[in-house]
Amino acid sequence: MSSFLPVLLLMIAGILVGGVISLVKQGATKFSIGLVAVLALLALAGGVLWMFPGKSA
Repeated sequence: MSSFLPVLLLMIAGILVGGVISLVKQGATKFSIGLVAVLALLALAGGVLWMFPGKSA
């Protein structure tokens, strides 16, 4: 399960980036675009950082 989590987070980040693009094209508010963009960046950062080797608990 732990090896699937980074892939899942990167997939979610991709979907959210698509959502940001769609929101920009639709002329949504800057707050909603920013919120979705921040969530996309968090998912991307989590997916990438999860793949770094580290201590196992």
